[in-house]
Formats: sequence, structure tokens, C-alpha cells
Amino acid sequence: MSTAAATPRTGTRPGEVLADLLPASRVRDAALVLGGAALTGLAAQISLPVPGSPVPVTGQTFAALLVGTALGAGRGLFSLALYALLGLVGVPWFAGGASGVSVSFGYILGMLLASTVVGALARRGADRSVLRMAGTMLLGEAIIYAIGVPYLALAADMSASAAIAAGLTPFLIGDALKAALAMGVLPTAWKLVDKK
Repeated sequence: MSTAAATPRTGTRPGEVLADLLPASRVRDAALVLGGAALTGLAAQISLPVPGSPVPVTGQTFAALLVGTALGAGRGLFSLALYALLGLVGVPWFAGGASGVSVSFGYILGMLLASTVVGALARRGADRSVLRMAGTMLLGEAIIYAIGVPYLALAADMSASAAIAAGLTPFLIGDALKAALAMGVLPTAWKLVDKK
């Protein structure tokens, strides 16, 4: 065993995400991927219907972006891919206990890409300051909508304007609140780690 591996950490290094602070192993990575998928599935159960929209307000997008940011691009992608795959084969952990393909499945596809992008940005320190974290979360949400809204339009046979009205506009205030929550959570976590 090398002395570097046995030496406890005294600080964080550039390029690390929060998950990297745990001792490295394949078991750790598998547990993080599984835990990220489970967190997203649990958060999807926080689901409120939106009048006039087939897409509910959920905690799913917040969890997906948090998973990507905390785990990094690779583990974030694998977590969301596992979440999507298990939901497709019948695990009832999509929004409101659903599974399979629905008109809102495009948002899940968007979460795959968004978790990867925010994870890559976190490796560059985007999760360590309030302003950079706000930008990271807003970019992640924009990616989710860029895939989810066109998918909704196609799957539900809606016009682009109807899909925007049903699948984007009602969610903007909630997404701003989710971004504000993330702005506080992740930079604060790094400050606590750096004080130890």
C-alpha cells in the first residue's frame, strides 16, 4: 500500500467533486451510482400535478442535478442511466410512481445529459461558490428543457408553443427555487469540508 493512499486528507484538490472525498474503490463508485439513482427515484415521488399540463412538478430534476454535481460527470451519468433503465423496465420510481415511457420521458433523457454537464462543471469548481453554482444549476435545467419540451411536443402531438406553455412556463419559478437551494447546499458543504 502506498503512503499516499494511507495518508489522511488535509484539504481538497482542484478537480475533485464531493464524492471524491470518500475513500476510492469500485465498491464506493457502485454504491454512489446506485445511491444517486435511488435518490432521484425518491425525489420523483414528490410530485404535484400542474393544471393543463401532463408534466408534474417533482423533486426529480433537483435530485438529478445534485447527483451530477456531487458525483461528477461519469458517476452522475451512470446514476441517471440506471434510474432511466430501471424505470423503463418497470421499477415504479418515475414521477408519481410511474414507470415506462410517457410524454414526459424526454425530461429524463435531458437529465442524463444535464447531470453529465453539471458534473463536468463541478470538477472545474463550479460547485464551490454561490454564483457559479447558480449558473451551473440554471444551465442544467436549460438542458433538461431543451430535450424535454421538444419530446413532449412530439409525444403529445402538441405545437411548439403549446409544449412550452405546458412543459416549461409553469416550472420556471420552482426551478429558480431549486437553483437557490443548490446555491446554498453545495458551496456550504465545501466550506465545511475545507474547515476540517
